[in-house]
Parts: sequence; structure tokens; C-alpha cells
Amino acid sequence: MSKPVFAERYFNPALLELDGPSQGKTDISLFEKGGQSPGTYRVDVWLNQQMVDSRDVEFKLVESADGKKVLQPCLSASMLESYGVKQALLTGISATETCVNLSVIEQASSDFDFARQRLSLSFPQASLDVHARGYVSPDRWDQGINALLLNYSFSGAQNHAFNATGEDNDNQYLNLRPGFNIGAWRLRNYSTWSRDSNGQSNWDSVYTLLQRDILALHGQMTLGDSNSSSDVFDSVPFRGAQIASDDEMLPDSLRGYAPIVKGIARTNAEVTVRQNGYVIYQTSVAPGAFEITDMYPTGSSGDLDVTIKETDGSEQHLILPYASLPVLQREGQLKYSVTGGGYRAYDGDINKTQFIQSTAIYGLPWNTTVYGGLQSAGDKYSALAMGMGLNLGIVGALSADVTVAKSSPMNEDTRHGQSWRFRYSKNMVETGTNFAIAGYRYSTSGYYGMQELLDTWRNDDSYTAPDRRRNRFEISMNQNLWQDAGALSLSLVKEDYWSTDRDMRSMTAAYNNNWRGTSYSLSYSYNRNTTSEDNDKVYQSDQILSLNISIPLDKFMPDTWASYGMNTRRNGGTTHSAGLNGSALEDKNLNWSVQEGYSTDQTGTIGNVNLDYKGSRGNISAGYGYDNDYQRLNYSAQGGIVLHGDGITFSQPLGDTVALVKAPGAGGVKVENQTGVRTDPRGYTTLPYLSVYRENHIDLEGESLPDNVDLSLTSKTVVPTRGAVVRANFDTHIGARALITLMKTDHQPVPFGAIVSAGSDKERIAAAMVGDDGQVYVTGLTPQGDLQVQWGRLDGQHCRIHYQLPAVDPKSGIVMLSGVCR
Repeated sequence: MSKPVFAERYFNPALLELDGPSQGKTDISLFEKGGQSPGTYRVDVWLNQQMVDSRDVEFKLVESADGKKVLQPCLSASMLESYGVKQALLTGISATETCVNLSVIEQASSDFDFARQRLSLSFPQASLDVHARGYVSPDRWDQGINALLLNYSFSGAQNHAFNATGEDNDNQYLNLRPGFNIGAWRLRNYSTWSRDSNGQSNWDSVYTLLQRDILALHGQMTLGDSNSSSDVFDSVPFRGAQIASDDEMLPDSLRGYAPIVKGIARTNAEVTVRQNGYVIYQTSVAPGAFEITDMYPTGSSGDLDVTIKETDGSEQHLILPYASLPVLQREGQLKYSVTGGGYRAYDGDINKTQFIQSTAIYGLPWNTTVYGGLQSAGDKYSALAMGMGLNLGIVGALSADVTVAKSSPMNEDTRHGQSWRFRYSKNMVETGTNFAIAGYRYSTSGYYGMQELLDTWRNDDSYTAPDRRRNRFEISMNQNLWQDAGALSLSLVKEDYWSTDRDMRSMTAAYNNNWRGTSYSLSYSYNRNTTSEDNDKVYQSDQILSLNISIPLDKFMPDTWASYGMNTRRNGGTTHSAGLNGSALEDKNLNWSVQEGYSTDQTGTIGNVNLDYKGSRGNISAGYGYDNDYQRLNYSAQGGIVLHGDGITFSQPLGDTVALVKAPGAGGVKVENQTGVRTDPRGYTTLPYLSVYRENHIDLEGESLPDNVDLSLTSKTVVPTRGAVVRANFDTHIGARALITLMKTDHQPVPFGAIVSAGSDKERIAAAMVGDDGQVYVTGLTPQGDLQVQWGRLDGQHCRIHYQLPAVDPKSGIVMLSGVCR
């Protein structure tokens, strides 16, 4: 006969005592049933199968209903509320309670996966508030530390003529973006300086503003120089005050739009980007197609005027729309702005006429949005706008609006007019088609925009009002072809004007693909623009076709590519060039390129060499180019400076919102996924770009730690508000690393599993577990000190050993010691 027998698995700790079971009493009772030591652990918090947080959580050792010793998390009431637990369920629990018993919520439970450091929380859906995906509780938004900031970007070029018919010239450009953070307030300035070949220099202040967020209104308050919202009306630069909603505070908001500037240069050219009359970007490019992706958003709206100045003095002009998406808002959400102040002209002149502008956009059911606005500048100007947006599903998104305006230009009769505007956007996943921007606008002859009207009231007699637009059409399209067939892109802007025969057109089209690592592209550019000669308008047009091929040379030269480029101009010659480019150094933060080419026009032979280095304290670049008539030297430097409570930190160029990494004593540590970003000798650096109101994970690369530095955690999570400088603190243990053999007074090794710590009983600066034969690996040791060893709770199951490190560090970086624990 037989009957079932129930037994549990048991591991005899005497098996760990290979030198004899009587030598000690190894206490592993905590680990026999899957338990772990209580304490504070860095864990990923998952709520109902979705990750919601990453933080330090204290765990206490409790006995479960089945008699097992398990770790129970200590979660505060405020923490549970931030995860979405309904406040009503936490009624009666003190806000200071740090260890809420989850049993107060029916069917709530927790599970800690120690190996993965993952804390899984399970709550019934009825006990949770409904939050959109990506929601981060405002309680976690960090306003950052008080700090002074400075961003700088300097560039220059020198052209030297080889013959008497040419002229030497040089120019320099500098932009500075200083700022000051105190609490939730952000003071910002954007200033530019330029100097031409004649020694004429010019300073411009693009804006100076004071800004802070208003959480109750889910918006931003701006005082000083800025630009009004462009969702309903054309953006107007002003000096005054504005309160406007900030969509990025919403969990499912759209990110800010930053344009990408594309074009084709015939020679070693200088590219200048202007917006609303201000120079906001300037750089040098080599012959061929170029793409600028690191433009700093100015916070304003308005088309980008791109000037490509060749070495022979000729210029190309591109017009790129900054933003023109359909006006849509999710159901029940309100987007608003209220602006008041004086008109701020592009040259800094402040019109005494005060104006006010207010707009509102509200999401209705049935995928419908209604919006409108009002503009008023006393008896000089008034405008009313009304419109509707529709999300048509598979057809796309469409919005249409009309603006009715009454205008009183200076020394002219009152005018009345209307402006009609249509916008369309569609992303067709099935066909790979994306109409990023498509719009059309028609204005009657009597219509003035506010900026056009206020310009007529300027006191500058030399000022000439620009032509008023009649029709404007713009489109930007990307089309992915079938598999392995590449992609097409198209951008087009077309305008005509009242009271003039001017007809501006700017178009770029491109095809790109790759085959077995080889990438190639074909680009076409057509531009018809206006220049001025002897105060007469001259209409010029040009067409440029460009072909570029890049071939990887990994089999022969790692991180190196060979390239060929050709561009031909309708009104000029054809240029062929071949070259090599690649990256170098451990972080691949040194980029280099060498090109040699020939042009069939007067330019003749063309060559250039460029170097670009991204360092932890800034970026520098330099280049040299030549042709038959000129040689050109260009150079640039960009970087950021942060002055904070712990000193001064130099960095790469800073974005609007940054993180200050603090790891005292850990110099030269690399920040993961950041090219060239490492801590300075003091252990500080900056992460130059963060997403606002979102979780940002900052990771330090453990392999780059110095031999005498150890980190408790290598990852931190921060949630910054707009414009904040948030501090990411990493606890460092500075000291030696040692492999120590611990013996008891009876000459037997300390038992397996004993816990070894260094420092006082109140502050343990290092901890480790003893392995076989009493060996333990300990980090962060001072030149001399004491180690505490404990392997049980009974008397005689703990001891202390005094150690002293040798004066000379071993080549391996690990000190070998042994001693008796008493």
C-alpha cells in the first residue's frame, strides 16, 4: 500500500562548511524559502502590467499567510495617489504614513521580483482614476535648482582671393542665450552679434523674457519679449504679457515642432537662417546637399528665410514654412492664449500702439474642433477669426477658418477685408504617405494682418512696407515606396502678392535609399526669389540637381565612408566631388571629412577638409576649403555653462531644459546614449536635452568608473518642468577595492553568507556578502578602518576586523588582504 507524503525542500547549511560541520553555524534561514534581506532597493514599479515609476523603495521582512518570509514594500499614501489610486480609498490614512497596508484596498496586492528588481502592483480597475497613457503625476514634476546658465555659439569665416579681381572678406557671428532660474521662474535672453568684412558690427536682442508655469491653468505665463500664438492668427512679436496653455503638460500632448533645413550648396558656402528678420542660425557647409537638424527653437512662429551664400558672392534663397498643421484639439480639452502689449518690430523697434489678442480652441464630440480669436489695436486695427477642424479618420485631418479685419493704415482710408485659410494633414500608414503640411490661403485686397498694419505706423521714414500676400500655397510630403525602394520627399511654397507682379516660388524634392549599407540620394531645388540692385527689384530663378552616394568601408577602415557627390546648376556649371568621412575616438565624438572635386564653371578645382569634435565641455569645429579663385577658413565653437550651488560646470550646448549630473569624485564617467558627455574631474556634467513633464532616465556607464569609485545606483529618473535645471544625484563611494580573506579566532573562515560592512553602525558606506573560504569583495574602503561582520543574530555570530591598505596600489586595482576577525 502507498499514500501521499508531503515534504518541503530543505538545504542543509552544513554542506557549505566543507572543512567540517562543527566549525560554525551558517545562518541561511532567510534565504531557504526565497527570502531576501530587508532594506532599500532601487526598483521598477509596475502597475497592472504597465511601468509607472522607477525609485528607491524600502522593504520590510514580514511573514506571509503560508509562513514564508517575504519582503513587503513600504508605499506612502501620496505615492499610491500619484499612481492613480482613488483618494477616497485612502481616506483616514495619514499623509505622513510611509508604509500603507495594501489590505485596506480590496483585492490589491504586490509582488517583488528580486532578481529583476521589479515591484508589481495589482489594483482593481475600479480603485484607480483613469489616466491617459504616459501620465506623470504633477506631484513628481521637479522645478529644479537655482542656477545661472549661458549658451554660446560662435562661428566665423575668412575668404582670401587668389587674384586681383576678387576681394578678401571675413565675418563672425555669435549668439548668446543667458538665463537665470530661481524657483519656478525662468529668465531668458537671446542676443546675437555679427561683424562683416568692413568692420561693421551689430548687436541684436531677439528677446528677453521672464516665464513660469501655472499648474492650476495648465499653462505658461510670459512677461517681456515673445511672440503671440500662431494657431489662429499669424504670430505677432510683442513686448508685454501672455498667458497660454502648454499642451506638453498633458500626457498625450504633441511635441514642439522644430524645422529641418535642407538645401544644396554649389561651393563651400555660408548658410544663414532668418526668422522674423532676425538671424537665428549661421554655419558653413561643403558643396552638395546639406541638412541642418540642430536648430534651436526660438519660441516664435514665422517662415524661415534661408540664404546660401557661395564663395563667388552669389546667393540662393529658400523659404521654409515653420508650422502649419490643422487646428485640432481632443474632446473636452481647451487650448487658450491671452496676449497684451506693444508690437515689437524685427529691428527691435517697439510701437507705442498697444494691442490685445485672445484665442481659444476647444474639442467637441464627433472629432470636431471649434476655434476663434480676437485682435484689437485701438481704432487702428480689429480682427475676428472663426474656424472649425475635423478629424476625418482615414481621410485625414482638415481645418478651415476665416478672419475678418478692419484696418486703418497710416495716411490711408480705412480698409475692410477677409482672409480664408485651409489646412490638411494625413498620415497613410498603409501606403507610407505622410502629408506633414498642406495649406492654402487667400486674402482679399483690403485685408491686412496686424503685423502688416502696425508696420505702416512706424516712425522710421526709411522703412518700406513689404508686399501684402494674396495667395499662398504650401505642402510638405513624404512617401515611403515599396520594400527596399526608398522614399520620396517634397516641399513647396508658392506666393503671389497684391499691387505687384512678384511671384515667389521655392521647391525642393528628394529621393533617398540604401542598398547593402550603401546610401544614395537625388535632390532637386528650384527657387524664384527677389533680390535688390540699385533699389530696383530683380527676379531671379535657379535650378540645382544633386546626386550623393555614401559607401561604408568597414572591412578596410572601421567607421569610415567613401562618398561621391554631383550637383549641376541650370545657370552655371556642374561640380563633381569625391571624399572620405568618418568618426574616431572612443566615444566616436570626432567627425572628419576630406573632399576633392572639380567644377566645369570658373570655380575649377574644389577641395575642403572639416573636423568636428563633441567634448564634454563644448563642441568645436574647423574647416578649410579652396577653389580656383578663393580659399576659405571657417571655425566655430558651441557650448554651455551652468553656475550652481556646487560650483561651475561646462557642457555641450544646452537645450531649454537640462539635468545637472552630480556624482562627487567620479570623474570621467560616461553618460549612456550621449555622445561625448562625461563627468568633469569633480564628478559633474550636464545632460543637455530633456523632455519636459515626462520621465527622463539618466544612466551612467559602470565600465567607465575609476578604479576607486563605486556607485550605489547607476540610474536616476527625473521629471523636469519647462526650463528647469534638475539635479540627478548619484551616491558615490570613493575608496579602494579589496578582496579580503576573513578568519575567525579559531582559525576557521568566516561562514558563507555573512554580511560585511564598512563604516559606523549608523552609516554603512559599503556592504558585501562572504563567499567560499571566508573571501569577500569590498569597495569604497578608506586607507584604514574597521569592518563589521555578522552571520547570525546570536551572541558570537559577529566580529570586527581592523584593516590597513598598502601604500602602493596594485596594478590590478584590487588589493589582496587577509586578517583575523575578533
